[in-house]
Amino acid sequence: MAVGGKQRNQTGTGNAITRDEVFDLLSNHRRRYALHVAKQSDGDTELSDIAEQVAAWENEKPQSEITSSERHRVYTSMQQTHLPAMDRAGVIEYDNGTVSLTEQAADLDVYMDVVPEDSIPWGQYYLGLSVLSGAVVGAAGLDVFPASIPDLAWAGLVVMLFLCSGLYHVWQSQQLRLGAGETPPDVET
Repeated sequence: MAVGGKQRNQTGTGNAITRDEVFDLLSNHRRRYALHVAKQSDGDTELSDIAEQVAAWENEKPQSEITSSERHRVYTSMQQTHLPAMDRAGVIEYDNGTVSLTEQAADLDVYMDVVPEDSIPWGQYYLGLSVLSGAVVGAAGLDVFPASIPDLAWAGLVVMLFLCSGLYHVWQSQQLRLGAGETPPDVET
């Protein structure tokens, strides 16, 4: 077990984290929650603080209402399994109950494209927007719309749709990153 930040990426080489390792790390909610807590702190984070917050999110309770049994289950799991796995991958440094993020932790943000339940994936949204925009531009080119509205106005509408959509997409992506909000993106509030 690599508890001192000595071993890296299961090969011990310190190379960049692989895509498979990223997906393996992020596949567990306790690891995502622990990363969220660590990203919100300004430096080192104590395992006890991480365990308490993760237990609160898992049990959908305020931290003050978490039982010692609930806290202990999470603490043990974090100490024995999750934090050592993240340490081996080089995402954190875990030493004597203290967790520090490494530079590789920022690499995980790329893989966290969270789609809220009441939303469609952005790829599908932009595909639909492109089809709609193509239809508007095509109809304008075929003079389907009234002549009093210039074709350039329709093209401007298409540009504005993409601009507004892109701005909203960037804003939403920033809000759904680990460490960005008060709770992790997949915690029901």
